[in-house]
Amino acid sequence: MDHKVKDQWGAYIDTAAIITHVSYRKLREGNYKKDEVINYNYDKLQAEVKVADKKTGLYGEPKYYKIPESVRDIVAGFLYLRVLDYKKHKVGDTLAISGFFEDTPYLMKVIYAGKDNVSTKIGKIPCHKLIPIMPDNKLFDGENSITCWISDDGNHIPVKIQAKMFIGSTGIELVGFRGLRNQLRIVQ
Repeated sequence: MDHKVKDQWGAYIDTAAIITHVSYRKLREGNYKKDEVINYNYDKLQAEVKVADKKTGLYGEPKYYKIPESVRDIVAGFLYLRVLDYKKHKVGDTLAISGFFEDTPYLMKVIYAGKDNVSTKIGKIPCHKLIPIMPDNKLFDGENSITCWISDDGNHIPVKIQAKMFIGSTGIELVGFRGLRNQLRIVQ
């Protein structure tokens, strides 16, 4: 059975502090639909979550949740992983990211799994391998269900992501690039 999936995730991020100010999700997965907007208020340390009615498309009354300082949604979390200095970490180190998802603040732990050469359509790219320890959720299958590879160069761009989900698996892979600040390293 095939299900069409067309999900959009986005965020407005303070690029100096790498924290989320607004995040949104527009999920379209088969017959399932969800639209959500979250506004982050750091003065009050709270998240305002608005979810649209599935039939009317109108956003209902917001719900408020306490958040920690420097919280990040999943988009800002990936951006944060791009600015880390991996030379300071060794295999097995655990990195921590303060996050918020749907209605729950959490401390996302990410295991630095070392370096790896990833084969892509572009060629083999030296990468840092990261394994987020996923909190219990309805989407991903187990705490080590996602593996990310970020280029081992001055760009730190996502090269590949693999995810095991309850309904199967999915992944993304870099197939092209342009406008990078630094030359992408490709090895043979």
